[in-house]
Amino acid sequence: MFGYVIANLEALNEEQRARYRSYYCGLCRSLTKNHGMLSSSILSYDMVFLVLVLTSLYEPETAEGQERCTPHPVKPHIYRTNVFTDYAADLSILLTYHKAADDWHDDRKVSAKALVSALKGPYEATAQRYPRQAQAIEKSMRDLSKLEDMNVCDPDAAAKCFGALMRELFIYREDNWQKTLGDMADALGQYIYILDAFVDLKGDLKHGRYNPLSDMRRQGSTDDDIKDVLTMLIGVCAMNFEKLPLIEEVDIMRNIIYSGVWTKFQLGIDKPRQKGGGSADGE
Repeated sequence: MFGYVIANLEALNEEQRARYRSYYCGLCRSLTKNHGMLSSSILSYDMVFLVLVLTSLYEPETAEGQERCTPHPVKPHIYRTNVFTDYAADLSILLTYHKAADDWHDDRKVSAKALVSALKGPYEATAQRYPRQAQAIEKSMRDLSKLEDMNVCDPDAAAKCFGALMRELFIYREDNWQKTLGDMADALGQYIYILDAFVDLKGDLKHGRYNPLSDMRRQGSTDDDIKDVLTMLIGVCAMNFEKLPLIEEVDIMRNIIYSGVWTKFQLGIDKPRQKGGGSADGE
């Protein structure tokens, strides 16, 4: 369930793309600085969106610099870092640890077990700094596993688990904006979960794997029916987003919410056709 909250780069101008990349590079820098070189492999644009929202909302002091790095050693690039790139880096550790543990539990992937071992120390230290967020992730993953083990194909129940998780991640502090921020993130989390299930649906049906949308599809639901659900959820997300007093980088964030998040939906429709009806795997 990573890699869905992305910008539509074709609809951004060169300056906007450069600013967007600077926050991505800033998150990479925070991950490497706080958790070591290995952690840069768990970068996610989903967390970049969180950085953009919280930075615009709370306007922290942000450092800007230029450097070369291991992934891009030739050309210097601009980065922006602040308290929220550090926060998103910590959340990335929490999320990746639980995702790897889930992959090991479900599929016995050796690579997942190795990642769990590698992240165990950073995870425990990060969970102590952010116990509320760590507990929310743990509860969500546990509740989702129960639904999967019981083969409960209820997309609402499953999506609400992930929505509750996202709510806790986006609420950075208790203040006047926490409800609106939480409602936005909750709807976005539900959108991500349903979209992830949709992208995997054809492959999961073919191979007999669990998917919360399976019963809907067997009962005759179409891609348009699922799109209607997604449209409703992202509409709730957008409505709450527009209530927040966001100014800085709001053009990039609107691009993500109104356009970018639909990129993978189209993949879920097009990719199986390109493969002659095969599976479509999400990130």
